[in-house]
Amino acid sequence: MLQGFKKFVMRGNVIDLAVAVVMGGAFGAVVTALVKDLLTPIIAAVVGKPDFSGIVFTINGSKFPIGDFLNAAVGFVLISLAVYFFVVAPMNALTARLHRGEAPPDPTTKKCPECLSEVPIAARRCAFCTSTLA
Repeated sequence: MLQGFKKFVMRGNVIDLAVAVVMGGAFGAVVTALVKDLLTPIIAAVVGKPDFSGIVFTINGSKFPIGDFLNAAVGFVLISLAVYFFVVAPMNALTARLHRGEAPPDPTTKKCPECLSEVPIAARRCAFCTSTLA
């Protein structure tokens, strides 16, 4: 029983997943601090108030505190922007720079001239419209 557990834990993908979870938690804390300590004060300087929690509207005596939802939505948008501009865009640029000059892979499919479906490059007849391919 313990041998199976040990084998499971020592698999590469389990350890990789554990490292990813720890790194994701640490990175989440960094991004949250970036949004809370840098981006939100910039918005407060421009707009005048960074906290929307006091916004409430009432319908038939029922209060709807939408301010907390607005805070969460703005926080989500700011975190998404921070992750995109500080992680995704630089990684895409780095990947493009690393792959610059490589020849594109040979195509594995071609388009059928009749129905414009993607068919394997070696096909002699379209699987969709059964027309003969050149």
